[in-house]
Amino acid sequence: ETPEVAIVLLGAEHAHHAVRELALRGTPAAIVLASGYAEIDEEGAARQRQLVEAAGPMRLLGPNTIGLVNLTDRIVLSASGALAMDRFPAGRIGVVSQSGGILGALLSRAAARGIGRSKLVSTGNEADLDLADFVDHLAGDDATQVIALYVEGIRHASKFRAAADRARRAGKPVVVFKVGRSEAGAQAAASHTGALAGSDRMYDAFFRELGILRARHFGDLLDIAAALASGRRLHGRRVAILTSTGGAGTLISDSLGVAGFESPAPDANTAEALRGLQTGNHSALDRNPIDVTLAGLQPKLLRGVISTLLASPTYDALVVIVGSSGLAQPELMADAIGACLPASDKPVIAFLSPHAPEVGSVLTLRGVPAYTTPESCAVALAGMLQAQVQAQARVQGQALARAQEPVRAQAPAAQVPEPGIASTLARRAADTAIGDFPSGALDEAQAKALFARFGVPVVDERIVVTAQEAQSAAAELGGRVVLKILSSRILHKSDVGGVAVDVDCQELGSRLARMGEEVFARTGERPGRFLVQKKVAGGIELILGMHRDALGTAILLGTGGVTAELFKDTTLRFLPSGRGFDREEANAMARELVGWPILDGYRGRRSERAHV
Repeated sequence: ETPEVAIVLLGAEHAHHAVRELALRGTPAAIVLASGYAEIDEEGAARQRQLVEAAGPMRLLGPNTIGLVNLTDRIVLSASGALAMDRFPAGRIGVVSQSGGILGALLSRAAARGIGRSKLVSTGNEADLDLADFVDHLAGDDATQVIALYVEGIRHASKFRAAADRARRAGKPVVVFKVGRSEAGAQAAASHTGALAGSDRMYDAFFRELGILRARHFGDLLDIAAALASGRRLHGRRVAILTSTGGAGTLISDSLGVAGFESPAPDANTAEALRGLQTGNHSALDRNPIDVTLAGLQPKLLRGVISTLLASPTYDALVVIVGSSGLAQPELMADAIGACLPASDKPVIAFLSPHAPEVGSVLTLRGVPAYTTPESCAVALAGMLQAQVQAQARVQGQALARAQEPVRAQAPAAQVPEPGIASTLARRAADTAIGDFPSGALDEAQAKALFARFGVPVVDERIVVTAQEAQSAAAELGGRVVLKILSSRILHKSDVGGVAVDVDCQELGSRLARMGEEVFARTGERPGRFLVQKKVAGGIELILGMHRDALGTAILLGTGGVTAELFKDTTLRFLPSGRGFDREEANAMARELVGWPILDGYRGRRSERAHV
């Protein structure tokens, strides 16, 4: 019979023969485990192209993959011991990794913690099936509630964008750990925009736009995914901390505070209800952390306190600290919490103090994600809050779109612009403007000439060569001026003495000569041309740039001037498909800056809001 799927265990030199035979028999898919393809050199890349050609319409996973496991239906499609199915509990988290070795590392850690998974996929070289294909599949998989990704790079941005959007519409959070952050900006030193954007900043903006939660540390990937898989919703930042050990309670309270959460004392009604549960003077139940001390071993008291805290309007979530007194009887704590969960949808997580992974596994398997560090608790709750904010934004966006449909339907045809006209005209204008300039980097005067053709105001200036021309230009401009070298090769002019501000007209000739010598001494290049510019006073400097890479085209906005790269107060957003930003989107970018209050009239300054 024709196989439904094949696992190809031949080496790279022979695998394509088996792939071709399988494709000719009509096999729908094959998994190629061999390495020695595009991951090594150009010869390997040629072998990979040969493999894809041999497959024809048959889908390929790999090569250089350890395969996949469907834990939901108990199906193993792998020859790797790293995916031995009997080691892993089934659950609601789908895991896709571009690295087979890292997938194994994730799985062993998850298994030890009792974190269940639905599907496990290693995509390898992604000669055919890639990350986006599996995100798209998991978005429609009833057994998957959360999608966790280990990403080295995204090969097809538009395809991934569509898959992530499907997951978002399905209400399934996507959590990503993206490796390679240290490479950000390594090849982008040619401009302020490139240095401030960088590849990692682009991924940040890309994930944020798609509503994807980015794990900042490797361990965060599991921590956030486990919290989201509980299916609970975090609607605010107020957290109750239930403990039997004061020190651990302080640790959690401090970590949550650093992460922006609050640990308020119980309200009057909650405090009264908690005091009514006391059977002696062992407990401190009317403050936060709520300390049950040795009374925490009493199941009735535990259930009463947990139920009261979950019902309290003062709290949005509960952290239960499992101290040494609870280690001997982990089932007691797990049963007490589990009995209270059905009455509330508020998040409940556990912090293990001391370290006791076997206890954490019991709790996690019962629906209470357990963590071994206070920072992990904060990360988990922050991920849940971010997911809820994005879910609400999605619902609001859908409601707004529905509300606008009748308005669009009633609009006269003449008022609806033909799709693509604006962008087409812009492209033609850009082609015309750029066509007049040489290829490569533009100097400042050329760049401003290009901006001016698009209606961007530029400062009044003159290009000069000699000191006499400079003085004549200054006389025309009037008053004090700014002098700069003009070069397409020296991009950061102030770094080499190529900028002088507030120069008097009478001093301009001597200042130009000194500038030429100083730049030559620092760079070995003697400037042949200079700019004399009218001095502009007042206002606030911003940096505005565009950065394009494989993920798309993004606009960067930030506080500007010579300190732009020092303070890195910037925000980055991808241009919407087929259009630019509207005014509200542009203003929203400005409001994301740390320096926004200065634009908005900080401490008596003139507000620049109308000019942004």
